[in-house]
Amino acid sequence: MTDLIEIANNLRGAFPGAVQDVIEFRGEVTVVVDKSAIVEVATYCRDTNGLEFNMLSDCAGNDYYPDEPRFGISYMLYSLPHNQTLRLKAYVHGDDPTIQTVTGIWSGANWLEREIYDMFGVTFEGHPDLRRILLPFDWTGYPLRKDYPLGYEEVQFSFNHDRVQAKKPHPRE
Repeated sequence: MTDLIEIANNLRGAFPGAVQDVIEFRGEVTVVVDKSAIVEVATYCRDTNGLEFNMLSDCAGNDYYPDEPRFGISYMLYSLPHNQTLRLKAYVHGDDPTIQTVTGIWSGANWLEREIYDMFGVTFEGHPDLRRILLPFDWTGYPLRKDYPLGYEEVQFSFNHDRVQAKKPHPRE
């Protein structure tokens, strides 16, 4: 079994221009990869002897608004033969929120990428079925973006009962 820092250094040596940073925090290792090389690095992680990260256990998005690059896409890779977890992370700019899909490497990325598309508006190029998965098809906007407008309903108490009831839709006879 290989140490995760050694794996990260191996990736840095194999992809010198693509690996931007290696972050180790509380036993977890994150390899920050340029978005243009995510497919090549992910394929290398899956197919290389000694690594064999043959399972994508999770894929998630973050919005760092107002910072740029705005979005972070994290891929949690798991190696069944070695019982190890490695995170690949790619940053995507807000003015061009696109990144290549990894569904050709791990078919389980299909729904995970669709969820990120639906909630954040990040487009996965080459995805076989990129459409909304959680929200209605006619929904406008992306609710997990930090600049998405918040909606709220006033809490009803005895002093504002009539005002709250007047705003609620009631069935008509």
